[in-house]
Amino acid sequence: MTSNMIDMLVKLYNLPEVLTLQEKLLQEGIVIRTARAYEKPIVLAWVEKHFSSGWAGECDACFANSPVSVNIATKNGEIIGFSCHEATYKGFFGPIGILPEIQGEDLGSALLLTSLHAMKNMGYAYAIIGGPTTAVGFYEKVVGASPIEGSNPGIYVDRLVGSDS
Repeated sequence: MTSNMIDMLVKLYNLPEVLTLQEKLLQEGIVIRTARAYEKPIVLAWVEKHFSSGWAGECDACFANSPVSVNIATKNGEIIGFSCHEATYKGFFGPIGILPEIQGEDLGSALLLTSLHAMKNMGYAYAIIGGPTTAVGFYEKVVGASPIEGSNPGIYVDRLVGSDS
């Protein structure tokens, strides 16, 4: 594993608010909400198509949680992004994904904060972002995430390696 697989820690008791960001996106026609159980096949197919079967598997686990722990961003009735929490392990955030042509800091921040506020409301004081590979700076900037020393390779060891590893 490479050194960029280090886990990150987020203080949930010191999060930026999310409602203003969600309202701003709503003005642009983007809705962020919890996925509904009956949407599971659509959401999982979308995640697998645009990201990976591994992420779809993590997302699938979130539909078994009560409440469901998958948030989706939609525009004109189409999914454009998603975020998960309580997927691989309790207290973990992720995965998160946004269509490349839609990516923007506001949408990513809103999905991240929506999930993290849900975790805070569940009673967590901290969340772990498991092995972010390319978005470390994003997590540091948006929620003040910090590396967890000694967490490389973390939970992602002895993985079954498939075609989309």
